[in-house]
Amino acid sequence: MRSIQSLARGTRHRSEVGPVELFFDLVYVFAIIQLSHLLIHHLSWEGAAQTVVVFAAVWWGWNYTAWAMNWLDPSRTPVQLLSAVLMVAALGMSIAIPEAFGDGAWLFVACYLFMGVLRPVFMMTAFRGQQLAANYKMLLLWTLMAGVFWVAGCFLDPELRLVVWALAVVVDYAAPMVEFRVPGLGAAPMRLWDTDAEHLAERNRLVFIIALGESILLMGGAIVAEGVLTPALVVSLLVGFASLFVLWWNYFALAGPETRGGDGSTAALRHAYAYAHALMVLGAILVAVSIELRLSHEHLTPAVVLVTVAGPLVYLAGNLLFLRSRFGRLARSRFIAAGTLVAIGIAGVVAVDAMPTIVLSLAVLAVTATLAAITAFGRSKRDAAQVQA
Repeated sequence: MRSIQSLARGTRHRSEVGPVELFFDLVYVFAIIQLSHLLIHHLSWEGAAQTVVVFAAVWWGWNYTAWAMNWLDPSRTPVQLLSAVLMVAALGMSIAIPEAFGDGAWLFVACYLFMGVLRPVFMMTAFRGQQLAANYKMLLLWTLMAGVFWVAGCFLDPELRLVVWALAVVVDYAAPMVEFRVPGLGAAPMRLWDTDAEHLAERNRLVFIIALGESILLMGGAIVAEGVLTPALVVSLLVGFASLFVLWWNYFALAGPETRGGDGSTAALRHAYAYAHALMVLGAILVAVSIELRLSHEHLTPAVVLVTVAGPLVYLAGNLLFLRSRFGRLARSRFIAAGTLVAIGIAGVVAVDAMPTIVLSLAVLAVTATLAAITAFGRSKRDAAQVQA
């Protein structure tokens, strides 16, 4: 009988992303669309909080799956079957997103916890007797602790559910930060997780591309819904696409495949990919929502202004955490850009009745485009310095 340990990745092609991993990511195209629609249809502070909590669960389901695949051989049939089952559960979560704070709460939580339990049980079986199995045992305990809050929230009214589920998110996200420590039972320090930096980097780059692709779908849907392609709509479409392009440009100048070096420890990778990329992907989703809102609204509202500014701000917060985690530095340009965006947001809210939508769009685009150019130029200078060295 073939040993179950043969499910582990070989060292030769460990960093490669397998086809089954790309197939798994397809369900997250639907998930991101559902998240965007949740915010669009509940454009309020409560709706924003609900969207963040639901996104946190969706991201954590994807994140833990990506990390598990860091050690599993994607060409092995049991691993492919695991991915298929997790994909079905993720699809169930995605279907439940619009009613997560209504009648869909049980479906959302059941699918999320099913993924959260199945992954570590599979890993404990596949790597039994090894350090990784012990690590996943501690991870499972934290998932079950968070699960108490997830399940309890299903019994509550939407307002209280939001609070209890936010606590569940805190438990889930705190687990790696405290090294999955359970008093009296042990811990799983980050140094005991043998992680491949390039595999995680590529997985996160791909999911960021998915988030950007969702913007294309929303833009196209908004244009089709208008029925008539007017000159003003064409201008708005071009500005929206430019906003999307500079976000892509900035991201790949910062975290693209050409970006090498940095701290490759598991603790640094945890911050850079589990947490920083959560903010960057959420920022990309907010940018997509803001583009759709500006295409479908003739006049600005405070909510539209705030979402338009919030997208780049959340993305920049992820940028700062990524740079601090992997390279131990903070980019002054991002603080300047964030300050400028806040000023634009304040001006937009104060003059919401007088400011044309296109003026807000161009102002935000000018900031993000300038930042993208600075990031790309800075990377070119660093690359040239490395070549000369």
